[in-house]
Amino acid sequence: MKSISSAVANLCTRRRCSQRLLPLRNPRGQISASTKTMRQFSYYSPSHNHGITFPNTTGSIKSGLSEPNRSDNLFRDLSTSQQSKQNHDSTKFLGYDLSHPDCNVPPSIAARVGTNLHLEPNHPLNTIKNIIEEFWQKRSSSLDFVIKSDLHPIVATENNFDALLIPPDHVSRSKSDTYYLDKNTVLRTHTSAHQTALLKSGIDRFLVTGDVYRRDEIDSSHYPIFHQMEGVKMFTETEFSEAGATTPSEKISVVEQDLKAALEELARELFGDVKMRWVDAYFPFTDPSYELEIYFNDEWLEVLGCGVVHRDIVKAVGRDDQVGWAFGLGLERLAMVLFSIPDIRLFWSKDERFSSQFATGEIVTFESYSKYPPCLKDISFWTSSVEGVDDSTFHPNDLNEVVRDVAGDLVERVELIDEFVHPKTKRTSNCFRISFRSMDRSLTNEEIDVLQNQIRDETVARLEVELR
Repeated sequence: MKSISSAVANLCTRRRCSQRLLPLRNPRGQISASTKTMRQFSYYSPSHNHGITFPNTTGSIKSGLSEPNRSDNLFRDLSTSQQSKQNHDSTKFLGYDLSHPDCNVPPSIAARVGTNLHLEPNHPLNTIKNIIEEFWQKRSSSLDFVIKSDLHPIVATENNFDALLIPPDHVSRSKSDTYYLDKNTVLRTHTSAHQTALLKSGIDRFLVTGDVYRRDEIDSSHYPIFHQMEGVKMFTETEFSEAGATTPSEKISVVEQDLKAALEELARELFGDVKMRWVDAYFPFTDPSYELEIYFNDEWLEVLGCGVVHRDIVKAVGRDDQVGWAFGLGLERLAMVLFSIPDIRLFWSKDERFSSQFATGEIVTFESYSKYPPCLKDISFWTSSVEGVDDSTFHPNDLNEVVRDVAGDLVERVELIDEFVHPKTKRTSNCFRISFRSMDRSLTNEEIDVLQNQIRDETVARLEVELR
């Protein structure tokens, strides 16, 4: 590949900017589930404990749930306005020190905790959530699903990983993938972080929806905050008796059949009469595991992940040999397809031209109200500091975090366009292209230059790299 000789290539030629996780592997070493699909599933992938709730929703669960080492009142009534008041000191967040070496949560992310887009009436995410919840309530018989949409996203590291059988050395635990408040506390990376606590509390069937947080790439379909829903259903002996299932294998078969039939119905509820197929998958927390794909808009689309709750998890929560299933899906992924929303940043837009299109609370086709030109800037740097020694700890998500902190939602995409190894020094250089584009207005070259210079300065200061 060609080396990049210029530290920053300015691709804007006029005053107005011109138009221009590793898959998890099963024990046999086979790649069974893509990062994209794992993101849809409610459990963790390389790519989300406490019974604390927000007001005016479903109420909190107390029994059997571990809580943060903080006062309950500290987590209640966490509105955006209150959050901004608490963060007048940008290094403090709900009693946590954002400047602590063990913490990698930036103030820009901390400020959005408590926004809860999935609870905003008529927001596309809220509409999808309501449709799915209503589906399960209509389908359930005597035992309704308990709805949990307000569990706090600050969770114990143990509940987010260990309780779900995520291996201690798994890449998903790295600070390049997960937001840590301290070694023992994270911003949940999936709503499954609440699964074991809810099962311990005695709830047999529940739907958990909430915001989840992951350090990730920057493009039109990835965002450090998104929303997931997990469903869990544990079966009773009466249900197995009625189905004529007595042995463990027969019970698992009944659970699988119920799971697949229900999720196929859900897919038809959302997408209509579409072709579907089941794909065998591997997740550490379900066994067996599956992915559901549908044929939609002339292509196969991964919709969700699911499976039979792993027997070790069931035993760990004190349910002996009980059998049940779990599924998980991403609300943004479904909403982008169903509403034809082209950019994930739009879900956070306060522009009335966006929100007014969804006032009916129904699925409608989004009509784009603008397409402003992008402004492209490049930044290149040496990732290793010593000649002949690859001592770099650089990860692309570290740069993404710097870019987000400086430019926020003005950045549409960050992509690696060149990697160069010097033939003599063996030092490695990366060049990244940053695409700036506002969803609401045209950007000027001058204002982007200011942001780009800030990004350059912060990249050197925070990532300890050498600009080229």
